[in-house]
Amino acid sequence: MFFNDWSSVVRVIVVGALAYVGLVLLLRTSGKRTLSKMNAFDLIVTVALGSTLATVLLSRDVALIDGITAFALLIGLQYLITWSSVRWPYVEKLVKAEPSLLFFEGKFLEGTLHQQRVTHAEIHAAIRAQGVPRLEDVAAVVLETDSSISVVKKANGDALTSLAGIEHTEARSGSI
Repeated sequence: MFFNDWSSVVRVIVVGALAYVGLVLLLRTSGKRTLSKMNAFDLIVTVALGSTLATVLLSRDVALIDGITAFALLIGLQYLITWSSVRWPYVEKLVKAEPSLLFFEGKFLEGTLHQQRVTHAEIHAAIRAQGVPRLEDVAAVVLETDSSISVVKKANGDALTSLAGIEHTEARSGSI
C-alpha cells in the first residue's frame, strides 16, 4: 500500500523527468499563447496537458513516447485553433465566449447577471479586490472571456474605449 518496490519509484523519477523536459521543450517551441488563459478552451488544453503528464508519470501502461506524442497532439491542436481564430472570425466565435457587461453606469444589469450566474456579492468582491471604495467610482464591470471579472473605473468624463465591442441589451441598445 505504501511501497511496492524501488523499480516503480525509479520509473516515476526517470519518466517524470523526461516527460517534463519533453513538455517544456514543446511548450517553448509552441509559444506563449499555448498556456494562456484567455478563454475556456485554453483552460481545457492546460488541464488536459496536466492530466496527460500525470498519466504518463503514474501509469505503467503508458510509454513515455506515447505521452510526449499526446503532448504534441494537444499543443498542435491548440496552435491550430488559435492560429485559425486569428485568421478567420467564425473560428474565433466558435471557440471564444463574448465578454459580458454586468454593471454599467451605476446599475447592475440583472438580466446579464442572471444569465451568467453572477451574484451582486461577487461583483462587490471584484470591486473591493481592485481597491475601489465606492460603487459610484465604477464605470463598468465586465465578465471576461476567461471568466475573470474586470472593473473599469470612471474616467472623468472620458469615453470608455476599453468597452468597445461589448454587446449589451440592458445598459443601452447596441454596443458601447
